[in-house]
Formats: sequence, structure tokens, C-alpha cells
Amino acid sequence: MQVSPDLITLLASEDPPLFSSLDADNTPVSYTHNDRVGPGDILQVSIYEVGSALFSLSGASMMASTTSSGGASTMPSTSTGSNLPPLSVDASGNIRVPYAGEIHVAGMTTIEVAEAIKARLKQQSLSPQVLVRIAADIANSVMVYGGVRRPSRVALTPNRERILDVIALAGGASQSHQPDEDYLVRLTRNGKIAELPLKTIENTPAQNILMQPGDRVQLTFKPRSYTVFGASGHVSQTQFTMPTLTMAEAIARNGGPQDSRADPNAVYLFRFENADIVRRLGMPIDDKATTAPVVYQLDMMNPASYFLADKFMMRDQDLIYIANSASNKFYKFFGLITTILSPGTSMGGLAR
Repeated sequence: MQVSPDLITLLASEDPPLFSSLDADNTPVSYTHNDRVGPGDILQVSIYEVGSALFSLSGASMMASTTSSGGASTMPSTSTGSNLPPLSVDASGNIRVPYAGEIHVAGMTTIEVAEAIKARLKQQSLSPQVLVRIAADIANSVMVYGGVRRPSRVALTPNRERILDVIALAGGASQSHQPDEDYLVRLTRNGKIAELPLKTIENTPAQNILMQPGDRVQLTFKPRSYTVFGASGHVSQTQFTMPTLTMAEAIARNGGPQDSRADPNAVYLFRFENADIVRRLGMPIDDKATTAPVVYQLDMMNPASYFLADKFMMRDQDLIYIANSASNKFYKFFGLITTILSPGTSMGGLAR
């Protein structure tokens, strides 16, 4: 495929797959509420009672005096508050509260849990008031690990954290001096996996999707590299070490085509393109294939090609091949003969 302005425009228009493709329905209403109680959560329950208390006094007590209209007599009224030991929500979504028994709380908010406990205690306590908070939020959390400063479980809140939020809460990239393009974000959700460069998520708001409980986010440092071989000044695998790199810059880094050996008409770039780009290029591809190999050719004898090479963006694992010139076959043969004859010539000189 010959490199042309239209080709460069086509490649620049490619859209990476969205993280949202992990869900068939990616509307906000489809997300699980982050304020619901679930298995594994630890609840802190405080119960306040008036008069004779079911629970021992461990939190606070308050004495109020009510004076009769005549001021001759008073009636003491005592309110007691007790903090129950932390309650763990079991795998079935239940908790056990003294005098209230087993209560199913999975899927409830803390307010709903408090009302459920209050309803159970009304028959045994006078005007019970219940406060519930989540002491350890396990159900509404995501795991963030890999190349972050603080790999940890990050609790989700009703603020609805996004993927960049949880990465930041885990301390961000551990090697912050490296380009964000060299970090790969892997999201695992409901058994499906998607990957995107960190920089792509930063530059595309649609990729910075809302987190769901149970998501796993892995940040991996994966330096991008390309390979140059053939009749170049330096054959090697080279890292980008910068946010973006053009084909012209990549060739120049490796010394460019060698004058004595290279065919500047035949500079090739090998790459695996996704199926959509291959079809738009008019090339055949299997219906089930997701990628296909494509070879791009650049004629460096055409001055316009230098401008095209400066617009052609390199990608990770690209491979550049600079073909040998036809005359280089003679130089290779001559070099082989010289190598064979050199020992004999040296021995002849020693004999004389």
C-alpha cells in the first residue's frame, strides 16, 4: 500500500474501541448504585433508646428533667445510646442484630438498613432510633494494581468515580517521569477484558468510563518500540521515549538509508491493522478476523515523501525495512571474495 495524503488522513481517523464496549448497555442508569450494602461489608450500628434500654450503656446518656406546671414535681427521662460491635454482612447478604434476629440487608442503603432494624426493635424497645454507617465498604469497591504507587482496594462513593479517578486515588503511575503513552490500562469487568493506553483515556472523555463494583484496573508500564532492519545505518529495536513519533523521525534515529547499500525507492513499514481499517483500505480480510497484516511503501526519491513520512505516525511494534539496492549485490559478492582471499594474501605476505 503506497503512502499517500489520503492514507494518512484515513489512519488518523481511526477510533480505538471504547471501554464502554464491555457492556451492551452503557447508560448511567445501568450502573450499580455505589451506596448499597453488599456481602463482605462491615456495618457500624448505633442504637438509641428511651427509658429502660435493651442494650447496655456504652455510647452516650442524656438526662432531661420535665417540671410540672406547678413546679412541685419532676419526671426524669433517660436516653441511652449503644454502639454494637461491627456487623459483617455474610455471603447471603444477611446480618444478625441482638433482639432483632437475622435481617437481609444486601442491596439496601444504610438508611433502609436502619429502618429495618428499627422495625424489628419496636416491639421490645421504647422509641428506638438507629443509625447505620458502612465501616468497611467491600462490595462497592474496585481493585487497582500494577504500576501504581499504592496498589489497593478503592471504595466507590455516590460521587460515581471514573477510571482515571481510581487510578489517581491509588497514587497514579509509579514512574511519573515516563510518557503516559507508555502506560497501558487493562480493565476487567464481568469476565471481559479491554485495554487502552493511559494517554488515550486522558484525551478522550468517552473512554473515561464510570467504575462499577467488582471492576479490576491494572496499570502496566509497557514502553513502545519499533524495529528497523535492512540497509539502514543502524539495525535495532528502538524505544519511542517520547509521546509521539513519526516515520521520518524513526528512520532518522537509526541513521537513515545507507547511501552505498539502500534502495530509497523501497522503504517499507509492516503493521497489523484492525479489521475496520483494512476494509476501508479495500483489502480482503476474513469476516472473523480482528486484525490483518498491512505493508506500506514509501518512495524516498520523491521529495513529497519526506513530508508524508513526517505525518505518518508510528505505533508500538511497527517494523521498518529499507531494501537493498540492486548494485548492492555486487558489493556483497565482492565482500565475500575479499573475506575468502584475505587469509591467503596474508599468508603469502608472511612467506615473503
